[in-house]
Amino acid sequence: MQTTIYFGERDAYLISLVDRKAHKERKSRSAVIFSILEEYFERGRPVGEILVHLGLISRADLARALEAQRRSPKKLIGEVLLEMGLVDQGALDQAFEIQKGGMPLSKEGTEVDATSPAD
Repeated sequence: MQTTIYFGERDAYLISLVDRKAHKERKSRSAVIFSILEEYFERGRPVGEILVHLGLISRADLARALEAQRRSPKKLIGEVLLEMGLVDQGALDQAFEIQKGGMPLSKEGTEVDATSPAD
């Protein structure tokens, strides 16, 4: 997938902030924009919801895992998802990173770049 963002003179200040952040973090402009969007939409969400949004589990998978967690209240949802074989540790780590507002990652665990075509 390729994303094009059009901006005008009124947006120059915001783009300069994005460019400064990109330079400071050694990321591309598109990676910074996506990290800001991801933080806005996903930060603080439950890990299970993030995994659903990433397409790594279905809503039905999450419902089954939550039911299993109710039967074992001392287990965290990540542990339950791992034990059920619904996700691997990499997917769980990715969801945790997104949840805490870290770098956006693709399903493959690489930094998202809006200028790269999707597979």
